[in-house]
Amino acid sequence: MNYSSFFIYCVIVAFSPGPSNIVILASVQQSGIKRTLRYIAGASIAFFLLIALSVVLGETLSSRLPFILPVLRIAGCLFMLYLAYQVYHMDVSNASTNRTASFASGFLMQFLNPKVVMFTLTVIPSYVMPYYTEGQVISAFVVAVSLIGLAAYMTWAVCGNLFQGVLQKYRRTTNTVLALFLLYSAIVVSDLPNLLKG
Repeated sequence: MNYSSFFIYCVIVAFSPGPSNIVILASVQQSGIKRTLRYIAGASIAFFLLIALSVVLGETLSSRLPFILPVLRIAGCLFMLYLAYQVYHMDVSNASTNRTASFASGFLMQFLNPKVVMFTLTVIPSYVMPYYTEGQVISAFVVAVSLIGLAAYMTWAVCGNLFQGVLQKYRRTTNTVLALFLLYSAIVVSDLPNLLKG
């Protein structure tokens, strides 16, 4: 097993900008890091469950993903468009209206994001299971990947907290940029660019 390739892949996927990370940044801007922890908890638990599911179902699930992916693309696209709308209209003066940072939103986002689903459901079967069969070793890898995901979410939250003053000073611009990133993510998830080419 190529450990360096495995961990580099996990870190790049977890830390690179994506819908969950963007929502975390926007939520910290509006509600602060403490309330954003609910979203992070939901996202982290779903991330762990998806990775554990990949171990339980193994190759059977991987072979059926092509049939599930179109449904995930549509549902994920619609959910991200909803989140983009919510982020764009966030008002830092009214933190109680923040629905994007709920536990349920973080949990649901993981199951509706094809990038996360494809990564979590294939990383252990592709990288680890061909080389290890012991339950304890595979469980250790599941925990390691889950912790990388949690570390990424916490990093985005801490960075959002550190730059909260700047983000709030330019709230309208920040919300617009974050909403545009989510809009871009929705377009990519929908696979619309490839459909238009073909």
